[in-house]
Amino acid sequence: MAMQLKTDNLKLVNFEEKKKAFYALLKEKPEDTEAQNAAHEAMNAALAEDIAALAGQEAERMANARFDEIQSYAGTKLSAEEVNFFTNLTTDVGYEEEILLPQTTIDRIFEDLTQSHPLLSEINLVSAGLRLKFLKSETNGVAVWGKIFGDIKGQLDAAFSEEETIQNKLTAFVVVPKDLKDFGPNWVETYVRTQIVEAFSYQLVTALVDGDGNNKPVGLRKDTNSGTVSGGVTTYADKAFIGTLTFADASTTINELTEVMNALSTKENGKKVSIDGKVILICNPSQVWALKAKYTIQNANGVFVTALPFGVRIVEAEGTPTNEVIAFVKGRYDAYVGGGTKIVKYDQTLAMEDCDLYTAKAFYYGKAKDNKAALLYKLDLTGLGA
Repeated sequence: MAMQLKTDNLKLVNFEEKKKAFYALLKEKPEDTEAQNAAHEAMNAALAEDIAALAGQEAERMANARFDEIQSYAGTKLSAEEVNFFTNLTTDVGYEEEILLPQTTIDRIFEDLTQSHPLLSEINLVSAGLRLKFLKSETNGVAVWGKIFGDIKGQLDAAFSEEETIQNKLTAFVVVPKDLKDFGPNWVETYVRTQIVEAFSYQLVTALVDGDGNNKPVGLRKDTNSGTVSGGVTTYADKAFIGTLTFADASTTINELTEVMNALSTKENGKKVSIDGKVILICNPSQVWALKAKYTIQNANGVFVTALPFGVRIVEAEGTPTNEVIAFVKGRYDAYVGGGTKIVKYDQTLAMEDCDLYTAKAFYYGKAKDNKAALLYKLDLTGLGA
């Protein structure tokens, strides 16, 4: 049995700290791209430092391990294709040459995305098999939305294509230190995968919640009947609120959620739809815990459980404004991600920093099946002390 490196569930302490600072900037100063770039670079530097430290610890541990420990040690095992790809990533990829990123790595990225963000799991984000590409760029920073066949012109330049197929291109910039190859292919894979997941996740979740159709999916908050065409681009306005949810007490909560269930139980054309166990409430992360706390109890076994009437579940998601709730039926929003990836190395841009720069280009599509797949409510938690 070949020795395996345990690269899942890593404790990337410095990286997690810098990531929090980066996400805070995205939320608090969305227009300050200079500060975002600096925070993004700091986050990637911390990731590289953490990977290097963990690689050293792993080498020491394996050097001192007994044979039986090495044989039974479980972790991320790369395929032969992945080992070859990540061994040669920083050496053999040419500027004009595109090389397919192993599908097993893409599957792992997809799994990481859905596990780290509850909404992506609840919304049933589906891998649809369309190829993604890594293309060269001279820009670094956060993921940005753009047109599939358009050039990468900058962080804020994007356009929306037709929606008949998977149209929305999300581009992230991946920086790979040249000396990372010294730690072996497992660590290179972990480093690249972590960067892609973190770059995509924030923008993807916010787009599926609040995307207006311009450069990105049509989010759950948007009125699918409000499409307005300007310059060949169709954009969508916010839905109108259809009520207010307070969750003031048990009786009130039952009545309010009964109205929600009734409203969601029919399609826009009036036909009935099965919603039992499928209704999700999406809240802003800053308010979701006040709501969960209200309906968390300790059962007879001493276990704390959170439960709302009718099997309704609560999910937090960036992009949801405070004092709002999006109620949607699981399975009634189409969300797809493309399935393959190609990579092109461009090593001049960051040569002075001893790094290689890549851009990860992923293709997404998202839109509700009709305008009643998701409904918008005001959220008034004053009675809960929130």
